[in-house]
Amino acid sequence: MSNGINRREFLKRSTAAGIASVLTLTVGNEIAKAESELSNKATIIDLTKCDGCVNLGTPACVTACSKKNSDKFPVVNEELLKPYWPQPKFEDHSKNKDITDRLTPYNWTFVDKVEVDGEIISIPRRCMHCDNATCLGMCPFGAIEKENSGAVCINDELCFGGAKCRDVCPWSIPQRQAGVGIYTKIAPEYIGGGVMYKCDFCSDLLKNGQKPACVTSCPKNAIIFGEKEELRKKVYELAKEMNGFVYGDKENGGTSTFYLSKIPFEKINDQLKKQNTSPEGPIMGRPLMEPEIENKLDTVTGMAISAAIAPIAGIITAGYVASKRLKGEKTDGK
Repeated sequence: MSNGINRREFLKRSTAAGIASVLTLTVGNEIAKAESELSNKATIIDLTKCDGCVNLGTPACVTACSKKNSDKFPVVNEELLKPYWPQPKFEDHSKNKDITDRLTPYNWTFVDKVEVDGEIISIPRRCMHCDNATCLGMCPFGAIEKENSGAVCINDELCFGGAKCRDVCPWSIPQRQAGVGIYTKIAPEYIGGGVMYKCDFCSDLLKNGQKPACVTSCPKNAIIFGEKEELRKKVYELAKEMNGFVYGDKENGGTSTFYLSKIPFEKINDQLKKQNTSPEGPIMGRPLMEPEIENKLDTVTGMAISAAIAPIAGIITAGYVASKRLKGEKTDGK
């Protein structure tokens, strides 16, 4: 590491600072949770309106998302593209930045298409921004946070690319890019495999009172944005009017993304399973819509894992802040 801070010194300072951090971790999370419940935003994605922008080469929401977030996409150091212990391979999407039909570190939303009962259904897919995000609770490095707006965000300066977030996400949303991230400076041979990337709900726009790019770009007004509790009520009213169905309110303990459909989501999921599966398993980056998903943090095993990794998260987070301050850099605008 630069400025005279070597790996041993970094870990030493991280551990010392982490002791204090761990003591306040639980309290801080509870405060953040309470604050987020006061101002959560959400979206309704109306599958009866979305047509996947059939007249465009790429759906408008996908194009808008890419344009809005291009400065956040990973810039790869190709010299660091190598297998990391104990994995025999690495994940590199840097040669396929133009892919728009699935999730990648360079494409945070896409529109899936499926035929059910003779009808083509277009389904915009991206992070669901869960109420009690499993990825946040299971991240061993404290790299994920839930903001007051309800946005669940990955801090790319803290992420070690361990992919635990993707493993525990019911929809396998986060995608990994090798050859980038803090792990390349601290322990490139042993920890992580890059950085995980996903939709952040246009968090910076929300902070300025603006709507996410996918919302403002939709030509069919198929994505509705607003206060979460208002939209929860609205989506059920709309479903009742059309004798339809809602997805996202109960799944994984609740999310900030409500899907509205005339067709049962069980049928949609069955067809997605058929078309999005290869002999090796589900196609990476094409999440399914399993009904009645249980949040792993509500299980005894999940809670035990979350409690076990909390000290690690505190130490890593504190160490990162300490390192930044020692180098005279700002953290979170402070």
